[in-house]
Amino acid sequence: MLANNSMPGAVPQRPVDVRYAKTWQLLHGLGDSPPTPLLTARLAVRRRVRLFGSVLQAVLIIGAALVVAFGGSRSQRPTPVLALSALVVALVLARALLDAWIRRVDRQAGATLARRAAHLVQPGRRALLGRPHAVLVAGSFAGASALGASALAVGEGTARYAAVVVLVAVVGVGIGEALQLRELLARPVVAEDEVSLTADVIMRIEDARESTTPTVLWSLPVVLLFGSAPGWWKAASVGFVVLGMLAYITVRVRTPGAAVVAREVVGAR
Repeated sequence: MLANNSMPGAVPQRPVDVRYAKTWQLLHGLGDSPPTPLLTARLAVRRRVRLFGSVLQAVLIIGAALVVAFGGSRSQRPTPVLALSALVVALVLARALLDAWIRRVDRQAGATLARRAAHLVQPGRRALLGRPHAVLVAGSFAGASALGASALAVGEGTARYAAVVVLVAVVGVGIGEALQLRELLARPVVAEDEVSLTADVIMRIEDARESTTPTVLWSLPVVLLFGSAPGWWKAASVGFVVLGMLAYITVRVRTPGAAVVAREVVGAR
């Protein structure tokens, strides 16, 4: 598959990383051969980045909830909202550093290849996300923004303050995801043959879909439950989470898997 070269400075190839790479190969139909060091290193850094990314999402949700819970009584002061804005900026920068980590490992992987695969078709947004997933993401942003705006318009006191918190966080999530998608579209290919090219496109698609899964968008409006939002709004917020999860399950069933899309892209020469 990929060339069996050592990768100085890359993620150490621990047994758990090799097992993960082997499982990944089998799940995507890429043969029964042992995973190469390049593939193992690239998958290992992505697994770590996804773990850290989940932590960043949790920090954003907890931070928003704390700002609403402890800052609502001082809603006339801008300090808590400014603090959340600073947290959002810090998390976006942290996400950028994680993406840079992936790029660095991929660059090291590409430097060890004796030859590089050339492919005329660069996967676009539609190939990376798929139309159903793109609609899900757009709908989630619209729903979270509408909930925040409605609470801002009709709420009072803590509810309006919490709405500002939600809208700030939604904007931060949107900026972060846009930057990630832009980076994925421009990421160079790291492959030397058709099989490794397929693996490269699969990873690119998985990165895009994983980074845009709207988990945070479903969770953010719930922080308004800490405030004095009206009952109808609280019901709408919970309903938004339930509908989002049902839509996500439907999209996962109806959207072709990353391996299927990758083979279509690689075959479009």
